[in-house]
Amino acid sequence: MNESDYVIEMLNITKDFPGIRANDNINLQLRKGEVHALLGENGAGKSTLMSVLFGLYQPESGTIKKNGEVVKIANPNDATALHIGMVHQHFKLVEVFSVLDNIILGVEPNQFGVLKKREARQKIVELSQRYGLSVDPDALIEDISVGQQQRVEILKMLYRENEILIFDEPTAVLTPQEIKELMDIMRCLVAEGKSILVITHKLNEIMEVADRCTVLRKGKYIGTVDVAKTTKEELSSMMVGRQIKFEVDKQDMPTGDVVLKVEHVTVPSKLHKNNAVKDVSFEVRAGEIVCLAGIEGNGQSEFVYALTGIEKTSSGRFVLQGQDITRAPIRQRSKLGISHIPEDRHRYGLVLDFSLAENLVLQRYWEPDFQNKGFIRFDAVRKYADCLIDQYDVRSGQGAATIVRSMSGGNQQKAIVAREIDKNPELLVAIQPTRGLDVGAIEYIHKQLVAQRDSGKAVLLVSLELDEVMNVSDRILVMYEGEIVGEFKPKETTVEELGLYMAGARRAKEVIA
Repeated sequence: MNESDYVIEMLNITKDFPGIRANDNINLQLRKGEVHALLGENGAGKSTLMSVLFGLYQPESGTIKKNGEVVKIANPNDATALHIGMVHQHFKLVEVFSVLDNIILGVEPNQFGVLKKREARQKIVELSQRYGLSVDPDALIEDISVGQQQRVEILKMLYRENEILIFDEPTAVLTPQEIKELMDIMRCLVAEGKSILVITHKLNEIMEVADRCTVLRKGKYIGTVDVAKTTKEELSSMMVGRQIKFEVDKQDMPTGDVVLKVEHVTVPSKLHKNNAVKDVSFEVRAGEIVCLAGIEGNGQSEFVYALTGIEKTSSGRFVLQGQDITRAPIRQRSKLGISHIPEDRHRYGLVLDFSLAENLVLQRYWEPDFQNKGFIRFDAVRKYADCLIDQYDVRSGQGAATIVRSMSGGNQQKAIVAREIDKNPELLVAIQPTRGLDVGAIEYIHKQLVAQRDSGKAVLLVSLELDEVMNVSDRILVMYEGEIVGEFKPKETTVEELGLYMAGARRAKEVIA
């Protein structure tokens, strides 16, 4: 293939951070009009490599070419001038601004210093119609869904007439329907001659939408393959260096006593006058994994916030091992045996500017092992953190001393899972526990959930991933518009049937709690 056939070439790129080589002599070549996937474990260097291309980082060595010509990308403005755009894993939007203001931010159309929004609005409406990216230009970012926020990020790239589009974990926070829509949008974009680089862990999505795939492992280049000529198993083996089991090993288990009893719980909504959760009742027993399945926005989040003490109920009660905890403070719920892996790891899971060691001991620092007369024993905290880091394979540049903000999303998630499971809870509440994780880490966390259940603990799982719901659960409760509309056993239902209940097309006549 000729050099000129590549719209972007990244040659021998090396990038170092304190204590770690994130990119070690990596090559990546993007053809015009292709979807090129970048695959690798958490911390493999994917986001770092794309941040180098977008001008957020400067490499220690290496060359970047566009259309065969060497280019220098010192900052994101240089990238924009070269028609390179990027949608980051955590969106870069101003929440109190409107959709329109976010899209034009930095490239505001003006004449003699006067802002001209009418032309910008017209261009945005035309782009959204042309690419099927419907979103209200006047809506505030804080009032629209995550899926719509992603559309705003894509429109930002299209408004700037970017030709090379970088997507960093684009489906990590999307519902199954939104993922399908995004795949259709990507196909539409490449059909128009744009070139897409997509960072993802999800092998199914690579098989569906990508033309070629480059695999990184621990900062090194492993290889580039044609997706049509490979399999999920080969890709996962390249990614983690070993064979991955996609099925969860799980034996049937007799259930024990009721650990959590939910009685007629109603939770008000912050977004509208209706209740987010409406008169929900069910039980979770020792030795079982119960999954609350549903499309995002149907009350699962509010239910968990109420259960873990973040939000208040308007009626009903939660009983944990015979004790009413409905009005109990969060720390008391934790001490009584609830562990919580939250869906928003940045808001509810971590203190981003604390070290990894401090985050790992957040739920236990008051225990005698970690403090003496009110003073934290930092040597004990460090030793405990080192143990968890090793056990759960949490990767970071400076070990326990690493500031959590600087870690990859997947390793942040592994840190939360390590902390919450190590508390040895009676009830583990896990919300999207594998969101943003690679197949190796997903396999490991599924084993941890099953191990909790096998040791006689109760697990309440909330997941949008239907494969995860079917593989890991013992019992599935489908939630739609704040109500439990169906109860199933994975062996007695299908993904298609679950989908109908999740979409509200079907509803059980009577749901037994």
